[in-house]
Amino acid sequence: MTQRDGGDVIQLLTMRLHALNDLALTLKHIHWNVVGPHFIAVHEMLDPQVDSVRKMTDTTAERISTLGGSPHGTPGALVEERHWHDYTIGRAESIEHLGALDLVYAGIIEDHRAAVRATDESDLVTQDMLIEQLRSLELFQWFVRAHLESAGGELSTTSASSERDAASRATKQARKQP
Repeated sequence: MTQRDGGDVIQLLTMRLHALNDLALTLKHIHWNVVGPHFIAVHEMLDPQVDSVRKMTDTTAERISTLGGSPHGTPGALVEERHWHDYTIGRAESIEHLGALDLVYAGIIEDHRAAVRATDESDLVTQDMLIEQLRSLELFQWFVRAHLESAGGELSTTSASSERDAASRATKQARKQP
C-alpha cells in the first residue's frame, strides 16, 4: 500500500471510528431511556449490541494505529469531525426508539458499505475488517426491524426522512396491528 493510500484509509477509518463510537453511545442512550410494554426485551437486546460495537471501535482504532495513524477517540474529535447530528429521541416508548434506531443502523451500514467499496483495491485487510463489522451491524438491524415489520412484510420505517419521522411511523404501524 502506498503512503497516500494508507493516509486515505486512515481518514476513512477515522470516520468509521467516530460512527461506531457514536453508535455505541446511542445504543446506551436508548438502553437507558426506553420505556413501555416491551421495555425489557429492548433493554436486554441492546447490551450485547453495545458490547459488539465497542469491540468494533477497538478493532478500528487498532487498524488506524497499524497503518501509522493516531486514532482520535475523544468526544470532541467525534463531534467536530462528524457529518451527522445527535440522536434526537429522549425517553420514549420502545417502538419509537426502534423506529429511530432503524434509521441510525441504515446510515451506519450505508457508510460502512461505501468504505468497503473505497478499500476494494487499496487495502483488503481493512476491507475484510469492515465486512466482518457489517455482518454484525446488519444482524442488529434485522433484530430491530423484526419489531417494525408487519406480518405481511411491511416495514414501518420505509421512506422515513428523520429519526422522529421513523419513530412516528413505527408508532402508527404498531397501533394498527391487532
